[in-house]
Amino acid sequence: MKQTQKISLCASALCLLVAATSAIAQAKTRIADLQRQRTATTISGRVIGFGEADENEWIIDDGSGQVRVEAGPRTWRNINLSKGETIVVVGEMDDGEFDAFSITRSGGSIINIRSPKGRPPWAEKEDE
Repeated sequence: MKQTQKISLCASALCLLVAATSAIAQAKTRIADLQRQRTATTISGRVIGFGEADENEWIIDDGSGQVRVEAGPRTWRNINLSKGETIVVVGEMDDGEFDAFSITRSGGSIINIRSPKGRPPWAEKEDE
């Protein structure tokens, strides 16, 4: 096989890999389709409002519906998102709210909130 054919083949394979990875990373659930299952789910939407002042809570809308996203108390960690900001959230539905495990901001920065397994890190403070 000639060198140019090898390079062309490698470039084609790389393009396919990037396209497949991009499609997997962007698989999101519409808010209207959220179920009460407690499994990790990815949603995205625009911040349209805020929840309780002492909580990291935002109301997001993806065009199909709205959901309140909860990321723990501000006494544990103060997370500032802006109204109008588009975010991607990995988490689970719990008691009518979407509990966040991580939030990806539109610029690509990731805010890790908690592990999907076990108690949230702020639970110990609440128990005291």
